[in-house]
Amino acid sequence: MDIHPTSIVEDGAKLGDGVEIGPFCHVGPLVTLGDGVILKSHVVVNGHTTIGPRTRIYPFASLGYEPQDLKYRGEDTTLTVGADCVIREGVTMGPGTVTGRSATIVGDRCFFLANSHVGHDSHVGSDCVFTNNCMIAGHVTIGNWVICGGGSAIVQYARIGNHAFVSGMTGIGADLIPFGLAFGSRGFLMGLNLVGLKRRNFSREAIHDLRRAYRALFAPEGTLKERVEDVAEEFADNAEVMMIVDFLRAGGDRALCLPEMERFSP
Repeated sequence: MDIHPTSIVEDGAKLGDGVEIGPFCHVGPLVTLGDGVILKSHVVVNGHTTIGPRTRIYPFASLGYEPQDLKYRGEDTTLTVGADCVIREGVTMGPGTVTGRSATIVGDRCFFLANSHVGHDSHVGSDCVFTNNCMIAGHVTIGNWVICGGGSAIVQYARIGNHAFVSGMTGIGADLIPFGLAFGSRGFLMGLNLVGLKRRNFSREAIHDLRRAYRALFAPEGTLKERVEDVAEEFADNAEVMMIVDFLRAGGDRALCLPEMERFSP
């Protein structure tokens, strides 16, 4: 363990083996830092916050202070960050609220670029990338392998499915399906995240089936609920397509990011 003499680690904080705390950091009394966590410098971690093993946090990040919610009254809520994350300069993450989930949770191997923000009560999956100045509001649910481009913003309570891609400067005001690619100042569904699928070694057959299912789901005929059931029947044995079907079923009547029909292309 290596703690710079200019840093403050309050009594009660739990530090794992091999923790490194650089100059001018502050670690609160209820914080747990896992094995090998590194606070580079000028990092503040407070509240009921747990940081997973080997996560690296860079200057001026602020984790675990009171959530940015006017209803918060000092209740005991938590922030949990997983293992092997990289949290760059100026990143902010707040704990949950008792009117929400009482917890903010970030998975493993996530990369948060400078000045990105995770709002209270949000759940972020593993292997996600938040590019510079990406902001998610409170109560947001982000799946695994999601990339949010620079300056993007996600409205409160929105759900972003696994393997989705949010383009830079895009505002998401509704749910985005798994594998979806969103673009625009008020994000519309531009198609599937084909680049991400190829980078993650999805087979040509799997991508082909996803494209067929996408066309069927967002075709002009019938209602969305009818199209969802048709796709579920046709692709019942296809795990990737059923991921989208299950996401849509779980959302009920929630608003969706939909294609602009003149740009309708998977």
